Amino acid sequence: VQPVESGGGLVQAGGSLRLSCAASDVTSYAMGWFRQAPGKERDFVAAIDWSGTITYYEDSVKGRFIISRDGAKNTGYLQMNSLKPEDTAVYYCALRSGAVLAGAPGLWEYWGQGTQVTVSS
Repeated sequence: VQPVESGGGLVQAGGSLRLSCAASDVTSYAMGWFRQAPGKERDFVAAIDWSGTITYYEDSVKGRFIISRDGAKNTGYLQMNSLKPEDTAVYYCALRSGAVLAGAPGLWEYWGQGTQVTVSS
């Protein structure tokens, strides 16, 4: 299982982007999004369980980001609205075969290569 992210780019503050994460049999896994800014650790952003009914968000993105998944397309999404310069980072999609977790990057089994998101002020 190799997640593949897409959808990153450069956007002005207040704008929106939608990240996608494609993977085979994606509904068999919990999906998480993490981000890593230069010189910082990889931080949790959002996660969704295999059924799509349980979601978690990091406090700073609540009300702005929405995580979802489409089993028919084997793709998960992170809709990012009202973007801020502090959202600038490489965003990674991760999958795990156990329960969904709000964090703990070391416990996620499969990682994508990352996609750059840059928010200009």
